[in-house]
Amino acid sequence: MQTVQTALWVVALLVALALLFDFMNGFHDAANSIATVVSTGVLKPAQAVLFAAFFNVVAILVFHLSVAATVGKGIVQPGVVDTHVVFGALVGAITWNVITWYYGIPSSSSHALIGGIVGAVIAKAGAGSLVSGGILKTVAFIFVSPLLGFLLGSLMMVIVAWICRRARPGKVDKWFRRLQLVSAGAYSLGHGGNDAQKTIGIIWLLLIATGYASASDASPPTWTILSCYFAIGLGTMFGGWRIVKTMGQKITKLKPVGGFCAETGGALTLFLATALGIPVSTTHTITGAIVGVGSTQRASAVRWGVAGNIIWAWILTIPASAFVAAVAYWISLQLF
Repeated sequence: MQTVQTALWVVALLVALALLFDFMNGFHDAANSIATVVSTGVLKPAQAVLFAAFFNVVAILVFHLSVAATVGKGIVQPGVVDTHVVFGALVGAITWNVITWYYGIPSSSSHALIGGIVGAVIAKAGAGSLVSGGILKTVAFIFVSPLLGFLLGSLMMVIVAWICRRARPGKVDKWFRRLQLVSAGAYSLGHGGNDAQKTIGIIWLLLIATGYASASDASPPTWTILSCYFAIGLGTMFGGWRIVKTMGQKITKLKPVGGFCAETGGALTLFLATALGIPVSTTHTITGAIVGVGSTQRASAVRWGVAGNIIWAWILTIPASAFVAAVAYWISLQLF
């Protein structure tokens, strides 16, 4: 049994680790919201990261904490989580993020965190301690979010092409350079709203497990909400340029009109998922939307080999982060 004093420093350490994950989430996923505006030349990279970071933080005023509640109370059975589980989950997620960032692979920070929680919990108490409904909902949206992004992105592109069919290309390009600022802002808003809440959820789990919050509380402490939103905003400001190149140029070549349609389709998907309290991958969502936009031109406009490599990373994210988390859990038992 941990003493209160020991638990306090351990909790402080794990909160700092969670905020590091949140910062890395913004750093790793910055490309999701700015790749299209950078690759189409609407904003310079430095302008784009500041723009995206601002909307990441503003999301605190827009979205309810439905996703945080799912992560904090809907993934694991009450009473199973302890400091060792949280440590394992965060180490698993951070390790996978570092690996995929290094190789420029736009994987999911969200599913890395969920995989980390799953792996650490199974290592401690077995699969029976997981809440099947929350897990299945999250896993289902691994497929639903990119498909919905694909559908909405391609639909937006078809609608815009029909509306602008008689307009001069130069004029259309001018319009959508401006409109892309709106769509990029909306996507960054959805990114901040969904992703920051996952870290809020893991800190909430930690506080409940260590007695610093109650499972009956309707929401986590205010300081956790503020710190998580600002951490993801700071991470976005530092950006992840390796992944910007993959998202903005390697999958398909985008013009401002295509960037607008991809971001708008992705933003609508994120708004829906966040309203439903589902922790989705912003990476999966925007990739699906970009592929959807590219495919409306012609199938060969999409570099399917690059897209295929990304899909493999998606499939491996949860089991890989779960494995690392399980190992980290056992190591933590020896540390504190």
